[in-house]
Amino acid sequence: MRVAISTDGDQVAPHFGRCEAYTLVDLKEGEIAKQERIPNPGHEPGFLPGYLAECGVNCIVAGGMGPRAKMLFDEKQIEAIVGVSCSVREAIEGLLQGALTGGASLCDYQPK
Repeated sequence: MRVAISTDGDQVAPHFGRCEAYTLVDLKEGEIAKQERIPNPGHEPGFLPGYLAECGVNCIVAGGMGPRAKMLFDEKQIEAIVGVSCSVREAIEGLLQGALTGGASLCDYQPK
């Protein structure tokens, strides 16, 4: 499983597309097989779900995202866990334990 965690500093970012970077984590057999941080290539509508799919991501963790983004991630078979507010380390630990749960989106997305 390859997870992309929207990252600001050492925290899960409140919005998946407006973060400074993504922490990519490969999880295998309950352990971290690989971890790296990549810069956010930019927030253009519809771009990030395809970009992250090309990076092999099948799960994204973020504080929030709008409904269109959620739909685009669903189309790419990328699970979106939103409503997460903690450190990246805590999010990874939650994933490893199978205990990371999401909730309501934390971003202030307003449809136009």
